[in-house]
Amino acid sequence: MLLASLNPATVAAGADIPNAVSVGGTTLSRSDLLGAATSVAERVGGAGRVAVLATPTASTVLAITGCLIAGVPFVPIPPDVGVAERAHILTDSGAQGWLGELPDDPAGLPHVPVRLHARSWHRYAEPHPASAAYIMYTSGTTGAPKGVQTSRRAIAADIDALAAAWQWTPDDVLVHGLPMFHVHGLVLGLLGSLRIGNPFVHTGKPTPQLYAQARAEHGGTLFFGVPTVWSRVVADPDSARALSSARLLVSGSAALPVPVFDGLRALTGHAPVERYGSTESLITLSTRVDGERRPGWVGLPVRDVQTRLVDETGAPVPHDGETLGQLHVQGPTLFDKYLNRPEATAEVLDADGWYHTGDVAVIDQSGMHRIVGRESVDLIKSGGYRIGAGEIETALLGHPGVREAAVVGVPDDDLGQRIVAYVVGDAEPEELIAFVGQQLSAHKRPREVRIVDSLPRNAMGKVLKKELMR
Repeated sequence: MLLASLNPATVAAGADIPNAVSVGGTTLSRSDLLGAATSVAERVGGAGRVAVLATPTASTVLAITGCLIAGVPFVPIPPDVGVAERAHILTDSGAQGWLGELPDDPAGLPHVPVRLHARSWHRYAEPHPASAAYIMYTSGTTGAPKGVQTSRRAIAADIDALAAAWQWTPDDVLVHGLPMFHVHGLVLGLLGSLRIGNPFVHTGKPTPQLYAQARAEHGGTLFFGVPTVWSRVVADPDSARALSSARLLVSGSAALPVPVFDGLRALTGHAPVERYGSTESLITLSTRVDGERRPGWVGLPVRDVQTRLVDETGAPVPHDGETLGQLHVQGPTLFDKYLNRPEATAEVLDADGWYHTGDVAVIDQSGMHRIVGRESVDLIKSGGYRIGAGEIETALLGHPGVREAAVVGVPDDDLGQRIVAYVVGDAEPEELIAFVGQQLSAHKRPREVRIVDSLPRNAMGKVLKKELMR
């Protein structure tokens, strides 16, 4: 079953723990969680789809768990989503009502509250593995957000593959403060813990101080963060050192800058595990707890996942660690479809079952992968060269006067695209252009550096490069 640790028979036989989930000031034992979530399942059973306002609260945890017990697909809604985007998600998904907390404007949909102290011990048959677990909407960087339908089977396969790669067991205590409406925080954090059977702690916000506190008070062993979180941890040496007794620090959702990787290793004694995935594919690449953890590289395919790199004609590119190619993945973790969008599904999921990620990568002879970035914004074609923006960003971050960097290609009549770097820091633009020219080939140096106060980012810390290209 997907939520293996909540098997009613084993819980009834005594497989209970007092701290199965700690979130929003509430701690639920495994039997509390099972009883309350089953009560939720009784109230929504038979529904088509329901919307869940994905706040980091016990109500959200019970709503999601209840839906999975009942076999009702849920639609996680970001609490801070705009009115127009929320209306699109509700309409496109066909959500029949709100389960748990309500937004300020429920858009006329009925409301089913979650009662934290209600209990039911009804036994539900496990839904079919191929049935949809949820509809999760993409960030919508290219048009309106698309609803990604993912099966229970895919979630289970991905969690089990990561458990093997990370030696993740019920003895771990998983800690994070990430949003509950993305794969990282929701699928890996919450659902992963409910499948593996380890205690799960959500810190509310992903601050260095709260992570250090969770290590001290809850015995956190497995910590999840995005690069922005780990950058802040490195900037807080006391909190960073408090994590030295943890077992594993995992970074994902965006590229981890090499200086942050090195800072974590120096302060905590841990080389972080980096992994790669998407809403559509879940996590398909990861470094391993017992393998090489190389700064800037996201590791090997997880169990039962295959990858390939192709050029613009579809021909394979060499695995030499340098040649850029379009990354395709295949395996049991892939999504089923974009809801109501058969044409969009066919554009990225081919007849042979390969998902065309839209990302550009390199693979070395050992099979290690490095993600260069999105083909649409991170592959720059300048003066006849194909250049990865990430390589230039890494070089810039090696300068002491650079705190953050984002590189884009802008139209240029002579070069095709001109390399422009946006930098948060106090270095002089001409100095940075010369610095990159010393580190990399001359054609990779920025033609222009723009100093800015901050970079536009989404909730998971990814830089919104399309905003810089306007």
